[in-house]
Amino acid sequence: MYAGAVIVPLLIGGALGFNETQMTYLVSIDIFMCGVATLLQLTVNKFFGIGLPVVLGCAIQAVSPLILIGSNQGISAMYGSIIVAGIFILLISGIFSKIKRFFPPVVTGTVITVIGLTLIPVAIEKMGGGLKTAPNFGDCQFLILSFLTVAVILGIQVYGVGFMRSIAVLIGLLVGTIVAAMMGLVSLSPVLHASWFHMPTPFYFGTPTFEWSSIVTMILISLVSMVESTGVYFALGEITEKDISEDDLKRGYRAEGLAVLLGGIFNTFPYTGFSQNVGLVQLSGIKNRKPIYFSAGFLILLGLLPKIGAIATIIPEPVLGGAMLVMFGMVAIQGIRMLVKVDFMVDANLLIVAVSIGLGLGVTVVPDIFKQFPATVQLFTGNGIVVASITSIVLNLILNPRSLKQTSRVVGSEFAETGK
Repeated sequence: MYAGAVIVPLLIGGALGFNETQMTYLVSIDIFMCGVATLLQLTVNKFFGIGLPVVLGCAIQAVSPLILIGSNQGISAMYGSIIVAGIFILLISGIFSKIKRFFPPVVTGTVITVIGLTLIPVAIEKMGGGLKTAPNFGDCQFLILSFLTVAVILGIQVYGVGFMRSIAVLIGLLVGTIVAAMMGLVSLSPVLHASWFHMPTPFYFGTPTFEWSSIVTMILISLVSMVESTGVYFALGEITEKDISEDDLKRGYRAEGLAVLLGGIFNTFPYTGFSQNVGLVQLSGIKNRKPIYFSAGFLILLGLLPKIGAIATIIPEPVLGGAMLVMFGMVAIQGIRMLVKVDFMVDANLLIVAVSIGLGLGVTVVPDIFKQFPATVQLFTGNGIVVASITSIVLNLILNPRSLKQTSRVVGSEFAETGK
């Protein structure tokens, strides 16, 4: 969670030329707000909170648009657009929650499969060293570390018992980091240079301004994030055997909207459901919210104590990549398990899954295919998960119109019965 949250402020702050003091604030407050945003989603009440073991983190799809806004319109316009986007999500949550009926198992299973498959290249790149343009990308040391991490995780899952199996990923990261340190690939400089304490400050970078084109851009990004979060909610609902209702979706979207709004106020970034957490929940077998509460509290603590939090940044990229490969693969398998419930004797279902997965993966591998489209359209077409989501929904409406008359539901209970 820490590593996933840190990457967005590092990318945006570095692109906008933030100094060391600004970057320290940006990373620390982002970690803090990830914890706060996750707590909002975990806490169920009449207004917000979906009550699933979901983790909220910075939306990676917002990186390029935010850099563009910050470079052209200024930092104040960037945060003004985030604030308005948060308010927009809060206002449309009720309307957007009605899309539940557009997510039968053939759609949900397809989207979750694509989520896992499109994340795997990220894991592979980290296994090779983190930056494929680097001259030492794919170095034997990196590959040894990454495959060692995979082997440790697999070994514990197969031969471990009880609690040890539930923390297989953590043990894999720890063993991989220790071996990397012995190889001289671990640097403690991030810990030495980090400050001891940091307090969140509203409008740290100044009073926000509101520029219409920036606002429209961030609203579109918000819609993209909501579509992706919907897939995460249904995936976690499947794993925890919880039927995701329209009210659940509404509260989930509201929690995200509130998190985005707070992100703008405290000068961080938009937050959305982390699809990576789906694989971790599936792999660990821990399906309740208690460990996520602890994780959220830990993130808040790390955000207040940057020097302690910086310890997590010493984990080498190849070690992270090995753990990600296992987790992202589990996400894809979860989607396939959901597709098992689909009747593939019906040609329509075959076509929906085939075309949606094909386009989703195709866009991920060759994102430039839609580069002639307007920039606004590319916000949607450049994301393989969103392309697969839209394609599967549209094809299901065309080829399976009767599915709208049925109540869309997560098939966790049905899967359990089948298992019995």
